[in-house]
Amino acid sequence: MGGIASILVVDDNPKFLEDALPMYGYDVTVAEDGVEALKILADNSAFDLVLLDVMMPNMDGWDTLKAIRKNKKTEHLPVIMITAVSEDQKVVSGLKIGADDYIVKPFILPNLLARIEAVLRRCEWQKQAKPQQEVTINKDVNIDALTPKEKEVLALVAKGASNQDIAEKLFVRDVTVKTHLNSIFKKLKVTNRTQAVLLAMQMNLFN
Repeated sequence: MGGIASILVVDDNPKFLEDALPMYGYDVTVAEDGVEALKILADNSAFDLVLLDVMMPNMDGWDTLKAIRKNKKTEHLPVIMITAVSEDQKVVSGLKIGADDYIVKPFILPNLLARIEAVLRRCEWQKQAKPQQEVTINKDVNIDALTPKEKEVLALVAKGASNQDIAEKLFVRDVTVKTHLNSIFKKLKVTNRTQAVLLAMQMNLFN
C-alpha cells in the first residue's frame, strides 16, 4: 500500500493504541465513544480503517458499527472490532453486522498489527481487482466437504485465533495451518477468513 494508513481508534481507554500505532507508521485519530466517532466520520470519511472497541459509554461498538454500515460514505470502511467478549455468538453477530475482523482482549500488539495489515492489504487488493463490485459468498456449498481437521481449524478461526495460535493449539506447524486454510477457502469458494466464518455460521457448522 502506498502512503501512511489513517486509523480511527474508537475506545474509551485509547492511550495504549494511541501511543503504539504511530510507532509502526500509522496516522491515528481517537474517539472515546461511538457518538464522537460518528461525528468524526461525518466530517472526514477518508480513514483507511476503524479499530472499534465494543464496550463504551454513550454508544457501544455494535451500534456504532451498524451506523457506519448504514452510512453510504462509510459502508465499505474496514472495521476491526476489539472486544473482551469471546462468546462465539456475539462475535459472529459482529461479523454479520459487517465487521471485517475482530480481536479479543487482552491481545498482544503483534497479533493486532498483523490483523490490521491483513485487513488493509485485503481491502487494497479488492479495490484494485474489483473497484465497484461486492464480494459475494457462494451459499451452494457442501460444508461436509471439509475434513474434521479443517472444521476444527475453522472453529478456531471463528474464535479469533491467529495462524500461530492454531498451530500451537493443534501441535502443528504454521505452514500446515496455512495449507488447511487454503483448502477451506477453496472448498467453500471464499477468499478470506471472515467470509469462511460467516458461511460456516450460515450452515450451522458451529452449533
